[in-house]
Amino acid sequence: MKTVCLYFEIHQNIHLKRYRFFDIGTDHYYYDDYENARSISETAERSYVPALQTLIEMAEANPGEFKCAISLSGCAIEQLENHAPQCIELLQKLNDTGCVEFLAEPYSHGFSSLINEDTFRDEVQRLCKKVKSLFGQEPKIFRNSCLIYSDDIGELVASMGFKGMLAEGAKHVLGWKSPHFVYNCCRDPRLKLLLRDYSLSEDISFRFNDSSWSEYPLFADTYADWIAQLPEEEQVINIFMELCALGIFQPLSSNILEFMKALPAQFKQRGITFSTPSEICGRVKSAGDLTVTYPTSWVDEERDMSPWLGNVMQREAFNKLYSIADRVRICRDRRLMQDFDYLQASNNLRFMSTKPNSYGGYRGIYDSPYDAFTNYMNILGDFITRVNERYPLDIDNEELNSLLTTIKNQGDELALKDKEISKLQNMLARFEKEEAPKSEVSPVEAEEASKPQATPATKRKAPARKATVKKNATTK
Repeated sequence: MKTVCLYFEIHQNIHLKRYRFFDIGTDHYYYDDYENARSISETAERSYVPALQTLIEMAEANPGEFKCAISLSGCAIEQLENHAPQCIELLQKLNDTGCVEFLAEPYSHGFSSLINEDTFRDEVQRLCKKVKSLFGQEPKIFRNSCLIYSDDIGELVASMGFKGMLAEGAKHVLGWKSPHFVYNCCRDPRLKLLLRDYSLSEDISFRFNDSSWSEYPLFADTYADWIAQLPEEEQVINIFMELCALGIFQPLSSNILEFMKALPAQFKQRGITFSTPSEICGRVKSAGDLTVTYPTSWVDEERDMSPWLGNVMQREAFNKLYSIADRVRICRDRRLMQDFDYLQASNNLRFMSTKPNSYGGYRGIYDSPYDAFTNYMNILGDFITRVNERYPLDIDNEELNSLLTTIKNQGDELALKDKEISKLQNMLARFEKEEAPKSEVSPVEAEEASKPQATPATKRKAPARKATVKKNATTK
């Protein structure tokens, strides 16, 4: 039986303000608050709110049958909490239906997985804690920024305890293989890989409203037929996209939401089910190793890192930013950590891309990739100065490594304590559950229990005493 894994990403760009060279050292606030509030509010109104309401309707109309997965970056969560809290409420309502699984990803939606393992681990842990606090779920499946994956990243993710990871079904990696199977990391077979079918995904997210497309207009029954007609042995179809595809990339006027609502019934008629990533990883065996030597992503035709690291400017900004990652992690200063999260966000590097139409012509406030690079490096210059004030450049490597080791050891100790506390809480809960029936005595039962009870010996002697009394009465 074929099953569809439907996944949506929620991330929001952090817009930087115009920052001049002469602002370095005097202005430590880097963000365009008006544009950030405007863009998230508009996205919520045009896409997130109606899309989430649709997913809730689909879950309620198909209880136990419709399922999906969602991941949010930490940057997106903060923006939604500040400017569109109704989206958080809708996500919680969707969570209450039991149809959604929340996935883990880097807090910043950045590229720490490519360069700094400790920063990456810290980001993922912070995002998991945020998801737990908002939705009560502990993510078991990982999804990297921009769906980036490589053998190195897979090995790292597996070591963090995740049982599955989403990745792109890139042609140059798969070759003759199909993305409709479950694979595993070649470095650690414990990590299963779910590969995106980019053709079926982009039929919805990019081509749905394209009147020049040969399949336009696309109807739910046609789409379901495409999946049903796949070879019998190809059982897992992964359809991944950004949530803003429903309402932004494909406007509401295109009837994209009506198309989505019709899918569960059409799938059911053809024996196609919905599954969450955890369900698939739990019940479907791996078809074999997947070797991905160089990082892949879900962007552009090349499906590689070129949209963010394709030119000298992007690589310079990338290396400069992560050169201070360890120092930021040491200081644990809330403001510096938030700035570091926002400066890591993927759009900052993509605005610097010189690839033709790499970003659909949209560059935010910038006139060119060179303008974006200049503005970003001015901000980065001020940020690095602030970090160095906390931990000066003259601190030697030995001292820095000592501090990092101390922080790591403290983190390990805290993690061990958390496990012990959780274990004790579970033991206490089981003990209370076992003792509860013994302590639950009704008031009537308690009163009866308090009365003197005749012992067996007393009961045996009672008839003899009555007989003695009767004998004495006869004698008189």
